[in-house]
Amino acid sequence: MGGTRKHAGTSGTADRPRAAAQRWAARLALLVAAAAIAVLLAAAGIKSLALLAVGFAGLAATAAALWWALSRRGAARLLAAVLAILLPVAVLLNYAAVGLLWAALSAVALWIAALLIGRAALAADAGRTGPREHPTPPPRAPFLIMNPRSGGGKVGSYDLVAKARALGAEVAVLDPAHPQDVAELAERAVARGADLLGVAGGDGTQALVAGVAARHDLPFVVISAGTRNHFAMDLGLDRTDPSTCLDALTDGVEVRIDLGLIGERVFVNNASFGVYAAVVQSPAYRDDKVPTILRELPDLLTHQVGPRLTVRARDVVLDAPQGVLISNNPYQLGDAAGLGRRARLDSGVLGVLGVKVDNAAQAAGLLRGHQSRGLTVLAVHEVVVEADAPDVPVGVDGEALLLPTPVICRITPGALRVRVPRDRPGVPGAKPRMDWRTLGRLALPRTRDPGGHEHPYSRT
Repeated sequence: MGGTRKHAGTSGTADRPRAAAQRWAARLALLVAAAAIAVLLAAAGIKSLALLAVGFAGLAATAAALWWALSRRGAARLLAAVLAILLPVAVLLNYAAVGLLWAALSAVALWIAALLIGRAALAADAGRTGPREHPTPPPRAPFLIMNPRSGGGKVGSYDLVAKARALGAEVAVLDPAHPQDVAELAERAVARGADLLGVAGGDGTQALVAGVAARHDLPFVVISAGTRNHFAMDLGLDRTDPSTCLDALTDGVEVRIDLGLIGERVFVNNASFGVYAAVVQSPAYRDDKVPTILRELPDLLTHQVGPRLTVRARDVVLDAPQGVLISNNPYQLGDAAGLGRRARLDSGVLGVLGVKVDNAAQAAGLLRGHQSRGLTVLAVHEVVVEADAPDVPVGVDGEALLLPTPVICRITPGALRVRVPRDRPGVPGAKPRMDWRTLGRLALPRTRDPGGHEHPYSRT
């Protein structure tokens, strides 16, 4: 027991400098935020309120103009696009005309700095979020599937086939001219005695083979040879050099992560419904993306074409959203840098992001973020997507599918064993949502006197 107390005391002593730095960072964030307000007050006095009102009105009008540009065609679209460009310029010219452009820009810069410092202070409490690592012996009979066309030919440019075979892996190279069932390839490899499965390819292929690995409780290796490699990113793998992922075969550790299921099909990243899923179904999308999107959007956004969706998640019903993203664990939405990332893959819940915008005013309301009525953010175990059509277009890990309704998505916690290199870049720390009240408590923690009374003051 004495040893345990000593360890705890040592740990507490070691944590004191970090806690003090965190408090001072919180205080600095509040000070910089106050400076942003002070700059406006010093430059414009009571007129600073009008300054803020003009800025917010300009942002809202720009958002409304962008909605019109996306949901209209012809002259109306062109006029709305020009308006979306001119409105921010007009706001800046207005500030310059009254001699307050420097104050507005300085206040914005200070406010952004305060947000960055405050988020860093709050993030220090986020702690370890990744799945627990387990040391396991190297595989004796690894089987890898490689797509030579994926990621613009990364399999060939990084010589992945030869490197994998040199490490003792059996490698199946897909033939682009003769499409193959990768799940069937993996099943046959398991029947021959493979004790590890892996893929060098896109996330859609990763998901299909990961489903086989999970079914047989075999470890799975992800090789970041796709185009975007979102799954590899959230596993903390090196996306710049896919050959480093092969280190998992010789010096790796295992983690257990969740898998998403859409019907009986596995997804490792997400399933999207609505506008995006409908657009990618178009035969012209692959070769002519932007013109296809601009041509299809007006009818889809205004519900003139496409199925009308109803999403049921727990006790929430989302009626007629334009877009729904259901993800294997929630995405970070607190800041632009975290968009597209998941802080963890083992939380045991699906992330749900629904967007419903029916007019320009609701488009402007999206600027409120999580408080917007047009944005729905949930974390649930199961989602049911219904429609007024027998089939709906769905994008599953980048693959365009047409699925019968209703579509049921659910999470399978800890379903997949993933073997990753022991030495890897890692996943960026989770970014907490900015909370000024919490930041204030962190900056000025309450202390207790010998009588047990709290005081909002700390010497550190």
